[in-house]
Amino acid sequence: MTHSIEHSPVFSTLKVTLDAGESIIGEQGAMISMSPSIELQAKTSGKGIFGAVKSMVGGESLFSTTYTASENNSELVLAPGSPGDIIHYEMTGRTILAQGGAYLAGTTGLELSTQGSLRAMVMGEGLFLQRISGNGHVWLSCFGAVYEKQLGPGEEYSVDNSNLLAFEEGVTYQIKKATKGLFSTFASGEGFVSRFTGPGKVWIQTRSVRGLAQVLMPFMQKSSGN
Repeated sequence: MTHSIEHSPVFSTLKVTLDAGESIIGEQGAMISMSPSIELQAKTSGKGIFGAVKSMVGGESLFSTTYTASENNSELVLAPGSPGDIIHYEMTGRTILAQGGAYLAGTTGLELSTQGSLRAMVMGEGLFLQRISGNGHVWLSCFGAVYEKQLGPGEEYSVDNSNLLAFEEGVTYQIKKATKGLFSTFASGEGFVSRFTGPGKVWIQTRSVRGLAQVLMPFMQKSSGN
């Protein structure tokens, strides 16, 4: 298998070339184009009702598609639904935690699960994270561009929850308010942040869906008033 990320950083696509018998698992609806020698098989998460609800709230699809090549040099092109970049991470028995909905594709053998709580869902203060572990390759998509922050032992760094893409499991985090007091929170426009403590890597996306929604809100209100 060979792979490359093309058209980066705004409208990135993932191109994978598979040999006969090789497979890759993609998020539902991610396929743009493929060779006729690629076979598709859709699967459900199989997590039960509570697990399904939790996955949906966390931005994870209930379905995934396994793409398997029946011939050598079979090409597959995938892309996320939103504009932005794609990053590749080689899993060698490691674990990363990604923002819900960030998973684009991965090789077989990886384990995915959703982490989050009912309180996080109700209060809007927590994170629903996709825990990805095992051996193989994983590709994550972001909104906007992405940059990596390498934290040293004991080094702290805060990231707005809506701009967080992923972090290595060895990095610890606490969810906090960005400012003290209701007025400061309202006036600054900042909500909850995750304060990370190293060592390890944190990936941050330069834009957020929440930020885009705030920009569009005045125009949507005008449109609905007409």
